Amino acid sequence: MTDEAKTDLLVSEDVYLTSGVHIGTQQKSADMKQFIFKVRSDGLYVLDVKRTDLRIRAVAKFLSRYPPESIMIVSARQYGQKPAKVFAKAIRAQVIAGRFVPGSLTNPALPQYVEPEVLFVTDPAADQQAVAEAMNVGVPIVALCDANNETRNVDLVIPTNNKGRRALACVYWLLTREILKERKVLASDADFKMTIDDFEASL
Repeated sequence: MTDEAKTDLLVSEDVYLTSGVHIGTQQKSADMKQFIFKVRSDGLYVLDVKRTDLRIRAVAKFLSRYPPESIMIVSARQYGQKPAKVFAKAIRAQVIAGRFVPGSLTNPALPQYVEPEVLFVTDPAADQQAVAEAMNVGVPIVALCDANNETRNVDLVIPTNNKGRRALACVYWLLTREILKERKVLASDADFKMTIDDFEASL
């Protein structure tokens, strides 16, 4: 075990569990097998929150190396749109929440054309058009991936429930905090005044 694997979680395990970050789907992909902790009696695959935690740290470090405005956050999923917008605003990234117009990353003739240096998607299945275009232009892809997601086109996976309102809010909230710490905008967790509620989509 590395020292990193032994460190405390970014938040108490309870926060992850009550937010449902670990609740996967009833299908699992071969790609996601490594992140699955167990299968419940009702057939739901449970994700390993310790792996989620380590990946949130890794992604925060990775994204903090990029100029904020060169990061593109995409979320077609309804419950991912608010946390994606709040996250993008807090870290000063670009965001496409809702419908992704085909060609946004590949067709310079479009008014909404952008040239990000990195793409972050809420769900590689729901956001497949953005993923395909990022691959086309050679932009690295970071994605929140559930137990059933295919990850072969994703460069950096955060294993998490990417369908639940609270789970999405929790992961986006933590990513915001960790990126701002990596950028030295925040000195400590105590300086971060936003809450998971600020990120959670309303019903």
